[in-house]
Amino acid sequence: MKKLSLIFFALLLIGLLAACGPQRSEEGTNNENDANTADDSANTADSGNEEGAMPDKPEKLTVWMNDQESQLNAIEATAKQYTEETGIEIEIKGMAMLDMVEKLDLDGPSGNGPDIFYQPHDRIGDLVVRGLADPINLGDAADQYTDTAINAVTYDEEIWGVPNVVETYALYYNKDIVGDEAPATMEDINAIMSEYTNKSNDEYGFLAEANNFYYMYPYFAGNGGYVFANENGVYDPQDIGLANEGSVKGAELIQSWFNDGYLPKEITADIQNGLFKDGKVATIINGPWMMKEYEEALGDSLGAAPLPLLDNGENPKSFVGVKTYMLSYYSENKEWATDFMKYLTNSEQAMNYFKTAGEMPARKDALDDPAIADDQLVSAFAEQATYGEPMPSIPQMQQVWDPMNAALQFIAKGDNVEDVLTEAVGTIKDNIAASGQ
Repeated sequence: MKKLSLIFFALLLIGLLAACGPQRSEEGTNNENDANTADDSANTADSGNEEGAMPDKPEKLTVWMNDQESQLNAIEATAKQYTEETGIEIEIKGMAMLDMVEKLDLDGPSGNGPDIFYQPHDRIGDLVVRGLADPINLGDAADQYTDTAINAVTYDEEIWGVPNVVETYALYYNKDIVGDEAPATMEDINAIMSEYTNKSNDEYGFLAEANNFYYMYPYFAGNGGYVFANENGVYDPQDIGLANEGSVKGAELIQSWFNDGYLPKEITADIQNGLFKDGKVATIINGPWMMKEYEEALGDSLGAAPLPLLDNGENPKSFVGVKTYMLSYYSENKEWATDFMKYLTNSEQAMNYFKTAGEMPARKDALDDPAIADDQLVSAFAEQATYGEPMPSIPQMQQVWDPMNAALQFIAKGDNVEDVLTEAVGTIKDNIAASGQ
């Protein structure tokens, strides 16, 4: 429990931030972008717009992009084409995504901030509360992105980002151990664990970071658990479903892996990845960020598939993350900034980004592109993303991780599942109250 004085301090701080935050006008939150390049087949940024629908072109748009080299290379190539077509210069600054938030707090009001910045969707709630972003009217273009991606960037029934990338985790498997056919059900996984687990030789049929709620959420959600109740993008932080009947059932499944001796009680990402690359693990849950390393180690023996079906026939609902371009509240070029964000994520540029940066596009048509559909590894993650759920984007989500990770550690040690989850939910609620959120 946090001290009572911290509660009063948090409430006082929130009041001060609200008083100092930018004052939004009705005009400022409706960007009237319905006419902005909604036609994905347009060859120029302003084609399809009625004459006079767009304001005068700015000389320059500024974009803060994640500072990973491959991502910068991808966006710079697209920016060059956009400049050739519109005459608008695009200034791109590489910066760590977390650093962008603090810097925008300082640089935005002084006019030195970006028009566009890049963030994971689960920070949207915090960015909105801090008054750093403006909602975006995608118009008909919203239909071009996957439903999961649009749901991820929706907060309080408004869209706050143009989806660029979706990512989730799935099942990798070693074909030399389990054969060419991927395990399709949890019954298959149980059989593989029983046959191939030999702890004395560091050999395992299945590994996952079972003490990490991020990776274990599918077994809660697939049985009817949930983090916060969600109605059309509006989350209720008082309605937490992590100790309901479905969550208990999912956690009991996880506990059975430990009780049956199939998983080590202490497992880290480095240990499990090393064992899998050494050919000592048959199946493992991980994300596309490990694909290159696994391929280098296992070559053609590496396979990937969606998470195996649960005993109830449901697809496990993995957490889905969406990296998204966002519109700065302080931008003076909101219409053209929105136009450029749509251009960055149109069919052609989305696939160029995929081929350069190696990250999966958030577009519906990308799933049918041969570069993804015909790639057995990539297509597994694309399919799993269709079954997943966006991580909640409200600020209260930050109070979930530590209590749930701690709960999984107690569950691994054999503690009563229902008692552990009930206590974890109580801690989450206490932390939310203490934070003033």
